[in-house]
Amino acid sequence: MKFTLSWLKDHLDTDESVEKLADKLTMIGLEVESLEDKAKALAPFTIARVISAEQHPNADRLRVCMVDTGDGAAPVQVVCGAPNARAGLISVFSPPGTYIPGKDITLGIGTIRGVESRGMLCSAAELQISDDHDGIMELPADAPLGKPYAAWAGLGDPVFEINLTPNRQDCTGVHGIARDLAAADMGKFKDPGIKPIKGEFPCPVKVTVEDASLCPGFALRLVRGVKNGPSPDWLQKRLTSIGLRPINALVDITNFMTYDRARPLHVFDAAKVKGNLVVRRGRDGETLLALDGRTYTLDSSICVIADDHGVESLAGIMGGEASGCSETTTDVLIESALWNEINIAQTGRKLGINSDARYRFERGVDPAFMVPGLEMATRLVMEICGGAPSDNIVVGNAFGDDRIIEFPITEVKRLAGIDVAFPEMKRILGHLGFMVAGSGAVVKVAIPSWRSDVHGKADIVEEIVRIVGVDQVPMTPFERGDAPRKPVLKPTQLRTRRAKRALAARGMVEAVTWSFISKPHAELFGGGKAELSLANPIAADLSDMRPSLLPGLVAAAQANSDRGFADVSLFEVGQVFRGDKPEDQLTAAAGVRHGFASQAGLGRNWTGSAAANAFDAKADAFAVLAAAGAPMQALQVVPGGASWLHPGRSGTIQIGPQNVLGTFGELHPRVAEKLGADGPLIAFEIILDRIPEAKQRATRAKPAIELSAFQPVSRDFAFIVDRAVKAGDILRAAQGVDKKLITGVTVFDVYEGKGIDEAKKSVAIAVTIQPREKTMTDQEIEAVAAKIVAEVNKKTGGVLR
Repeated sequence: MKFTLSWLKDHLDTDESVEKLADKLTMIGLEVESLEDKAKALAPFTIARVISAEQHPNADRLRVCMVDTGDGAAPVQVVCGAPNARAGLISVFSPPGTYIPGKDITLGIGTIRGVESRGMLCSAAELQISDDHDGIMELPADAPLGKPYAAWAGLGDPVFEINLTPNRQDCTGVHGIARDLAAADMGKFKDPGIKPIKGEFPCPVKVTVEDASLCPGFALRLVRGVKNGPSPDWLQKRLTSIGLRPINALVDITNFMTYDRARPLHVFDAAKVKGNLVVRRGRDGETLLALDGRTYTLDSSICVIADDHGVESLAGIMGGEASGCSETTTDVLIESALWNEINIAQTGRKLGINSDARYRFERGVDPAFMVPGLEMATRLVMEICGGAPSDNIVVGNAFGDDRIIEFPITEVKRLAGIDVAFPEMKRILGHLGFMVAGSGAVVKVAIPSWRSDVHGKADIVEEIVRIVGVDQVPMTPFERGDAPRKPVLKPTQLRTRRAKRALAARGMVEAVTWSFISKPHAELFGGGKAELSLANPIAADLSDMRPSLLPGLVAAAQANSDRGFADVSLFEVGQVFRGDKPEDQLTAAAGVRHGFASQAGLGRNWTGSAAANAFDAKADAFAVLAAAGAPMQALQVVPGGASWLHPGRSGTIQIGPQNVLGTFGELHPRVAEKLGADGPLIAFEIILDRIPEAKQRATRAKPAIELSAFQPVSRDFAFIVDRAVKAGDILRAAQGVDKKLITGVTVFDVYEGKGIDEAKKSVAIAVTIQPREKTMTDQEIEAVAAKIVAEVNKKTGGVLR
């Protein structure tokens, strides 16, 4: 929501500074996202005149200009490359030391092709007041030399931009913002009443509302004999100051009402409306050419305003081109209505329309201002365009329901912890439009029609606290007590945190992707069930709850690749949905590597490059499992992964066939193609919820890392085994000989080929033996080695090579 200081002062009598107003807006919950004060930013830029413009001796496209800056000093020499630089031109000058916002530089004294330049003549783009950069600015001949350009051009009106929460529909208009500031002692609220305008004749157009649930109220008036054309300067400046383009007086009035009073209106060219108006549901297959130049296909879920000719407007969202007002309009129908908020939101999402009207109607507008808004718009039309008004036609309810809450005044202390005197409570609520009756311990508070978000006692406390100041809420420490503090984080939260840290330590970057994906993509990863599809998706490609984190990560990796960042490694820890109900959620950790983003070689570098492969994904997955507390000795790796992975370059991590923890490997080429991604892509996904909880045992405290004073011993073994034997089985057999003495077993070589039977392979392992009590003798080491050979032979049939 944007507005200017002068616009705010139309509704608020204040002398407070811009900075103080901005601070107060944020403190009362209307967060100021930006504050643009062009007069302050452009203060060094002054109006100057070019005395002469001679050809640069060393450059064909440059001119050496002598500039009268209007300060009475000697002319200043400026080298300028603008094609319109000429003697007698009045333009904008910036001296050395000036910050040029359009170029993001601070100007200095320079030498350009051998000629000194002591300043700059500026274009509009360099001052960021337009996109015109074809030449330096040309000002009228009567522009005062030496005066600040921003003040002369009327750019001294600061522009506020606030970020509204969805519940504050009343502050989508400047009038509502001024009310809040007045309640916070920033000035006096100006709220003159709106006088009804007496109609001079009956309105010839009748209105029928077929479904009151879609349109609770509808008001209409005809104004005859208007003269449409450009709107007056004050109205055009109001709109252009916040980035809106003036169109014509009638349309500009409706835009002004939208931003000034949070009351969207629509104007029809009465000559183009055939017969009476009907508010109804659209019919399947109906179309409308809207004011944005696009044609929309409608259905029965969409509320429309129609006449005998057909649909003329998308109710509460956008009007139609056929009945729009132009310079030839002489009779105008002004519509002010109330619309169902949910239906407006659904229609806007379905059709992909984000209009100012939709923004306000889907949040809810003031029902009691429906008719006064029509009266105010009528007066503006008559003042600017002339004409004679008809009587109003009002269908439905022109007022909202009365809402009264019984409010114990002690609630403020109980919920917020601050003491606010009752007279101050009453003053704050009164300034915000609430009516307070009674003076006892419990009072009655009447809720104003424009605050549909206030439903209970806590909401009233919130209104009082935000005006008093959230900074006044005392800092109260929690009672610790003598008992030891219990853990705050649940096991799942701890696993999530540790998994993120482990993956970040491996050089991966965290991503946060949508929890919804398209149905075809969900089906690729085992999802797409009807129970997990959204009834009201925000977009067609976000229709289903995700069964995996990988589609979103693959899309993010491809987006980076499309922008020149091909070597990327991303991870995400979040919820996936793999059951029959939305409640069937699992916490997963997943990652994707693309290009040369392997753990061995993070991108191309002078030491060599290593493309990511399935072993990188395996290492990522094991890092997550180790960090999350999985029993690493019990893990099994089975060849082959999920259907979306390459069958020959993937694996499954499990603790027995009944507890599959996750998969890793290269994404299947067909899956990558359907996701619109360039392969190869390396991926893994671990379900954190399936990691068994560690058994809690009462043990004596011992060091986290048990160090030995004795030198470890390493022995290598090479076994000839059948090709079907898994390396993991050999590792487990060797480790099982003596779990306390043998601290590490790893595979360092696999050989198949010459010298070995075709049905066999050689698997070489390295075993680390760590003595605990004394240095081992050669005989003791050989005894352990013999046990390892025997155990491997027994469990796998392996023979020492």
